[in-house]
Amino acid sequence: MTGERTVRDRADVLNGLSRELKLLSRHQVLPHSLATPLALERSAFLLLSRLEADQPMSLRELAEAFGLDVSTVNRQVAALLRQGLAERIPDPGGGLARKLRATAEGKRKLRQDQAQHRAGLDMIMTHWSAADRHTFFELLRRFNEDIEALEGTTPWPRDEES
Repeated sequence: MTGERTVRDRADVLNGLSRELKLLSRHQVLPHSLATPLALERSAFLLLSRLEADQPMSLRELAEAFGLDVSTVNRQVAALLRQGLAERIPDPGGGLARKLRATAEGKRKLRQDQAQHRAGLDMIMTHWSAADRHTFFELLRRFNEDIEALEGTTPWPRDEES
């Protein structure tokens, strides 16, 4: 009976995790409830975040980082370029492909939205203990790293001090 219960418990946990991850994906950590609206659309926020962590990057490098087709990333990058949030530059390594980097305006808007996301998280977790916040961070980081390993993708650059 213990083996059957373990399988059932595991299924219950996996069902619960699946539901909670779906719910999490629909939230933007409440930045909309803060006084200032977000400056960036979600795709711009994600692309600029990656460029901030690992710039400059080519379209192909960005596509690989996100697991998307180059054409999809090209459309998203075109929007960044039109808005003056990113710019094309020659490859600093001497390669033929041009690279992308965030402009000063792109970095400014990214920092603004990152601050709002942190404020939203702080608002949600205001009653959590420091230990609970740290445990949640460690488990979520491990979860994301395991996904990257399973997918065989290049790990997202992480600040080792966070």
